[in-house]
Amino acid sequence: MLKHRNYRSMMLLVLLFLLMILLSLICLSIGSVWIPLKEVVLSLVGRNEESSDLILMQLRMPRILAAVLIGAALAVAGALLQGVIRNPLASPDLLGVTGGASAAVVAFMTLFSGYSVHWVPVIAIAGAFAAVLLNYTLAWKQGISPFRLVLVGLGISTAAGALTMFLLISGPSHLAAQVLNWMTGSVYGTNWTYIGLLWPWVVAIIPLSMLYARELNIQALGEDTAQGLGSRLQLSRLVLLIYCVVLAGAAVGVAGTISFIGLLAPHIARRLAGHSYTFLIPVSAVTGAIILLLADLAGRMLFQPLDIPAGVFTAGIGAPFFMYLLFKRKGMGGAS
Repeated sequence: MLKHRNYRSMMLLVLLFLLMILLSLICLSIGSVWIPLKEVVLSLVGRNEESSDLILMQLRMPRILAAVLIGAALAVAGALLQGVIRNPLASPDLLGVTGGASAAVVAFMTLFSGYSVHWVPVIAIAGAFAAVLLNYTLAWKQGISPFRLVLVGLGISTAAGALTMFLLISGPSHLAAQVLNWMTGSVYGTNWTYIGLLWPWVVAIIPLSMLYARELNIQALGEDTAQGLGSRLQLSRLVLLIYCVVLAGAAVGVAGTISFIGLLAPHIARRLAGHSYTFLIPVSAVTGAIILLLADLAGRMLFQPLDIPAGVFTAGIGAPFFMYLLFKRKGMGGAS
């Protein structure tokens, strides 16, 4: 039975990965200038000498890769956080990760506008780490409980949001439009330099998080059971929170605050692949990439010539989904 379930989950992961590749090719083909799929494939293998190479390789390809990497990073961060807190409503926003990263980047943009924007991902990760360190310190009381992490995280998120708005209002007016566009969440304008800053974090941390799949499966049984089975609960929580911070901070640094992917993708993955983190983590990664690819494609195509930030679409889908989950859990609680 277990072997059959694992085989099914593996086949599902392969199919989702192929779907992501196909969707990426479609996104490369479709735009204000339509390029046939044949030319897209030839460009990718280096055999196309058409002028479309500039559009494909310098404009669209970094954007598509950014959507894949950022969607995967946010989705895995959400899946890890839901495992640590043992709450399916958890997302990187909940612990102040996104808020801390956003506040740090807005401060950098408004106070140090003369510096290179290539520092933004590093600044975002530093801000996310500062927020989680503050959360961890304030929530520590003979160990860390998921409930205290959430309560302190909500306070930090609120404070970071207030600081972000203060910096935006008090900063130079000519930067307001740029900062607001970044805060909405978009992969527009992503170039190969940003990809170079982003991919090492994602490619390193997602496989490392897979090493904690068994630990997360054990923690899902409850703290007492996990400790009885030899789990080093506090250490593993700290490591997993660090992984979550790095993934979410790097994503926010490149694309801004693209919300709800960390909530949506793990839920979809859980429905498709079950509750085992051995498959939940990679399925969440591919699902998050597909969601952001679709959101970015919708932003490019539905309101031409405008390019709507992908964060508008993820928020438009994610907010009702969050309300649905909230009322569903409330109904289950009332029923029990």
